[in-house]
Amino acid sequence: MECLLGLLKVRVVRGVNLAICDPLTHSSDPYVVLRLGSQKVKSSIKYHTINPEWNEELTLSITNMMLPVKIEVFDKDTFTKDDSMGDAEFCILDFVETAKQDLSHVSDGTVMKTIHPDKGNCLATESHITWKDGKVSQDIVLKLRNTDTGELVLHLQWVSIPGIAR
Repeated sequence: MECLLGLLKVRVVRGVNLAICDPLTHSSDPYVVLRLGSQKVKSSIKYHTINPEWNEELTLSITNMMLPVKIEVFDKDTFTKDDSMGDAEFCILDFVETAKQDLSHVSDGTVMKTIHPDKGNCLATESHITWKDGKVSQDIVLKLRNTDTGELVLHLQWVSIPGIAR
């Protein structure tokens, strides 16, 4: 059995300028799927929009911090297979390593690490791992791949599990 390191709360905040999959209404019916290893969690569907506001929290159990979180955005279709609206992924290694440190001496609001966009990630802007209100968190803007347009805004928060060694 794999060792549980902690939980990753992923708040799917919003989508920005997503692809138009329903040309008649000039919109889409998007939802988000997060995958980590064999885990899969989904957001709700937001109808008739290319700028959806989800503000939904999805939780993943972290047992291997080397695995990336994979994201796909789909357009819900009634009679046919749902259309892909793009995908992205992000690495959680730096985030989990920061969360596993003893941060009791760190000032509230401290930026622990800055991750810059590069060819190896889907970041649209630089992202800061911060220590705030006794929690490790990170705001991420991801540029969707395999599509012409679209970004996803996420907020990550680490949940330590009592009794699990750092």
